Amino acid sequence: MEKPLVLVTGVTGYIGGRLVPELLEAGFRVRAMARNPQRLRDRDWFGDVEVVEADAGDPEQVAAALQGVDIAYYLIHALGTGNRFESRDRHTALTFGTAAREAGIRRIVYLGGLYPQGEELSPHLDSRREVGEILLASGVPTTVLRAAVILGSGSASFEMLRHLTDRLPFMVTPRWLGTRIQPIAVRDVLLYLVGSASMPAEVSRGFDIGGPDVLTYRDMMQRYAAVAGLQPRRIVTLPLLTPSLSSHWVGLVTPVPSSIARPLVDSLIHEVVCKEHDIAQYVADPEAGLIGFDRAVELALKRVQEFDVSTTWASASTPGAPSDPLPGDPDWSGGSLYVDERESAVSATPERLWSVIEGIGGGNGWYSWRLGWWARGVLDRVFGGPGLRRGRRNPQDLSVGDPLDWWRVEEIEDLKLLRLRAEMRLPGLAWLELIVDTDADGNTIFRQRALFHPHGLPGHLYWNAIKPFHGIVFGGMQRNIAEAAQRSAGSAQWKASRKSS
Repeated sequence: MEKPLVLVTGVTGYIGGRLVPELLEAGFRVRAMARNPQRLRDRDWFGDVEVVEADAGDPEQVAAALQGVDIAYYLIHALGTGNRFESRDRHTALTFGTAAREAGIRRIVYLGGLYPQGEELSPHLDSRREVGEILLASGVPTTVLRAAVILGSGSASFEMLRHLTDRLPFMVTPRWLGTRIQPIAVRDVLLYLVGSASMPAEVSRGFDIGGPDVLTYRDMMQRYAAVAGLQPRRIVTLPLLTPSLSSHWVGLVTPVPSSIARPLVDSLIHEVVCKEHDIAQYVADPEAGLIGFDRAVELALKRVQEFDVSTTWASASTPGAPSDPLPGDPDWSGGSLYVDERESAVSATPERLWSVIEGIGGGNGWYSWRLGWWARGVLDRVFGGPGLRRGRRNPQDLSVGDPLDWWRVEEIEDLKLLRLRAEMRLPGLAWLELIVDTDADGNTIFRQRALFHPHGLPGHLYWNAIKPFHGIVFGGMQRNIAEAAQRSAGSAQWKASRKSS
């Protein structure tokens, strides 16, 4: 018999990117749905799946993606996309449920949030609850898995916990640190997601899923510190810290921006503890038992330390960005375009220069005016942008779709081109291209282009305001990258991490 065909949505996100290889290993055929399939091409599993391009809010595209599918995983939510995320979540869930029913899908599997009954929920949790109810009412047998804090390398919840505890040996905290939470390891979440595909047709309901430990957030911070080898943290509770103030505080201290921290903090105000464990009737727990908090933290930290984080909370794309063409593409619609273009000869091989370019950002920095980059990063965080704290997934290797501080890798051609798209708060669209070339005599040439498409008068004013600093920022970057490549000529410090295609 032919293996069941599974559609996975949200494949550029944290859970979706990890679920695909688990489904393949379990013997399913997988179809991956993405707004921008190019973002997936560097994934290890890309050649083993069918990839379809579709926007979850477009009924025709979703219907086409669901044709011939047996089981569909709905892993889409609009967390951190603005004030209207609830209406976006509602629209995409209704669109998907209707299309799934008309396509004759055998089962929908949805990962939502754990929430208490009989309480006024935060907008984030209420939207998760509503999406689950919409899918359950779609007429398609549906499994809704409800989880609280997910512990795994790169998850937003774990990164928030990790950076708060690592960076603040003493902290004044809000009341929600005393709220009880039942976290779950990402490995156990994936176990339940894969197992849910095989549930009997008559089962259509929600299930609470959680690990073996019920802790307060304060407990989680202290136990994280112990596992990480840190001194016990000194924590003082201050009732005046509202969720709004707390989210801005989290946004400044951790890589998680306030736009994502706010819904996470709002959810932590509620006690989120499993009320049942009925999932075990259909998906058996591991023989060794579910992973406890300390072991989950240990596994996550090991991944971080070994630079083996396959997906992160920042893996998800920015809504709307993939539809905007790069100036110079055939479909570019015109309009104003500012360009800062520089070129220099480099006394190093293309491989050495490329190794420096691919190692840019994160802990390696931007080879430019440090104070200027730091100040711009802080300003971006204040206004809800990613700033410079997202860092890198891996210190030397980059793939299409990777977050890189306030940029995202839009295109990468081995030993030739790295194109970054800005995701900082800007009155326009911006790209940075770093290009390796050779001249007719075989000399290595380093080209650099910064492009900015302004939105209205604020965009024009912004470009002209920062133009006097371009010599320091972009000129310094050009010189320092070239010098770093030349210094590495007799050193093994920089090594090309990707092979030429």
